[in-house]
Amino acid sequence: MAAVFMLRGSARLLYKHRKVHAASMAAVCSRAMASKTPVGFVGLGNMGNPMAKNLVKHGYPVVAYDVFPEACKEFQDSGAQVMDSPADVAERADRVITMLPSSPNAVDVYTGANGILKKVKKGSLLIDSSTIDPAISKELAKAAEKMGAVFMDAPVSGGVGAARAGNLTFMVGGVEQEFDAAKELLTCMGSNVIYCGEVGTGQAAKICNNMLLAISMIGTAEAMNLGIRLGLDPKLLAKVLNMSSGRCWSSDTYNPVPGVMEGVPSANNYQGGFGTTLMAKDLGLAQISATNTKTPVPLGSLAHQMYRMMCAKGYALKDFSAVFQFLREEENL
Repeated sequence: MAAVFMLRGSARLLYKHRKVHAASMAAVCSRAMASKTPVGFVGLGNMGNPMAKNLVKHGYPVVAYDVFPEACKEFQDSGAQVMDSPADVAERADRVITMLPSSPNAVDVYTGANGILKKVKKGSLLIDSSTIDPAISKELAKAAEKMGAVFMDAPVSGGVGAARAGNLTFMVGGVEQEFDAAKELLTCMGSNVIYCGEVGTGQAAKICNNMLLAISMIGTAEAMNLGIRLGLDPKLLAKVLNMSSGRCWSSDTYNPVPGVMEGVPSANNYQGGFGTTLMAKDLGLAQISATNTKTPVPLGSLAHQMYRMMCAKGYALKDFSAVFQFLREEENL
């Protein structure tokens, strides 16, 4: 009888454990379902489009807006909600991501007549992945705070290819307690999500990265051009550089010389990728920050001048690696 009683007791304990486990799993599932509430996305350009698509792939319903209606058509055809303004997006979603070309665009989308802050809900999380002036990010954060919302800057590195593959790097600035909430969404679009500090520090990290990228791309283009003029085969030279101390991302992943690598803009007449105009804009932001902090950046200044010259000479819409082609044409003048 004692053995039977013990078995019955064990059965009751097992049943109770299963019940608790089931309740726990239900709670987890409930939170998971709650996290799949609509996410707003404003700015469906070369970067924003694949980023928004990756949110959809991870099960998030997207509420979208772009100033160009044709950019929204693809999402509308797939069943996404397309709004008439950024304000309408904020009204429908309490988590909104923006991906915009410049500081003025960001200011207008957030604080304009039909901006996000006109209809934002209290407690909303606003994540700006544009590359803009860190001072502007701080101003937008203050404006959002007055409306009861949280603003974080989260610019990206990696380009269009990484955006499509979901391998972007996000540099995040904002209230640390909100980082996990932001990370939940950003990990759907990137493989690296790094907390940098208070609002504006994400932008600071991004403009430092892009200044270095521009300098290294110009250096790679100059070295490759010199080697070719000295009679070296470009593929051989690239191989040597990438096995030596001169190796960098611009040489081994994004080589600017046509015919050296496949799947990069230089293999496609410098179409796609990261536009020269955008690089010039980012270098301008670096110059402003350098002036404000009294930081000497002589190579950054020269890079800025070179990319501005490229924009003036017909390279504005080409990828920034077209600096190699620019140098080749300049030597013939």
